[in-house]
Formats: sequence, structure tokens, C-alpha cells
Amino acid sequence: MGILSDNKPFLLFLGKFALSYLVLTGIYMLYLSQYDATTYQTDDITHIVGRQSSALVRFLGQDSQIAPHPKEASDKFYVNNKYVARIVEGCNAVSVMILFAAFIVAFSTTFKRTALYILAGFIIIYLLNILRIALITIAACFYPQYDSFIHDIVFPVFIYGVVFILWVVWVLKFYKNARKA
Repeated sequence: MGILSDNKPFLLFLGKFALSYLVLTGIYMLYLSQYDATTYQTDDITHIVGRQSSALVRFLGQDSQIAPHPKEASDKFYVNNKYVARIVEGCNAVSVMILFAAFIVAFSTTFKRTALYILAGFIIIYLLNILRIALITIAACFYPQYDSFIHDIVFPVFIYGVVFILWVVWVLKFYKNARKA
């Protein structure tokens, strides 16, 4: 047997992952290209995430609102009338969802099972991201000295930890069971 046939499962995984990641990233970049950076317009997904995070902060008992940033493509996030954060394109978790989906596609089973798991994962990631932003902004209001630690360490570990757990569940529960059937 040759080196290619010996590594066929790995090469198939790698090819499916790379292709799905590139296609999804390309679609997302095409979506982002419709927004003119010179007008400082935030993309719709990011703006919706900001609005929903602000609504959650209000639900949790704090005054909150967002407003367009006058000098960059972001929204300013206020808690209790204090500017605590800006919501930029990277805050919307779409890149995390793309990475998640590419991995699931690389270990795909049936189309229906794979699509449903990706959809469920997107919903979980999206909702946790809204919670993440709400908690970061509340923390930034009351504990500004820990802002960098919370934003750069605690919550990335949390969100990527959840994605990792979703990957493990997919591989152990769905992918292996589908391979046995």
C-alpha cells in the first residue's frame, strides 16, 4: 500500500475540512463585502448580536443601549450610561460557527444528521455568544480592572471549550454510531 492509501481517512478529513472552511469563509467574506468601511457601518449580524446582548443586559437588571460608533465600523455598548465596550464584526461569533461547521462536515455522516447538528451547534454558539457579550459588558462596567482578563482569557476559553465539547459529542456519539450502522 502506498502512503496515500495508508492515510486516506486523514486526507479525506483534511480535504473536507479545508474545502468546507474555505467555502463558508468565502461566503461570509462576500456577505461582509457589501458593507462600506468608509461609512463606519456595522454589518447586520454584528448589529443584531449587539442589540440582543443589550436586551439581555437590561433583562439582567442593568440599563443598557448600543449606538453606532462615529469613527469606526462598530457599535458602542453602554451599561448604566457608561461606555464599556465596542461591538465589532469579530464579536458576532460567525468565525467560530464556521470553524465548528467545517469540523462537523469533515466528520460528516448523513446530510440530514450533519445539517441538523450544525444547525443545533449554531444556535448554541449564537445564544452563548449573546450571554458572553452581556456578561463581559456587565463585568466591564463593575470590574473594569479585570476587563482584559475576562475578555481575552475567561470567555474565549468558555466559548471554545463549548465548541470543543460539541465536537467531541459529535465524534463520539453521532459519527461513531453512524459508522457502526
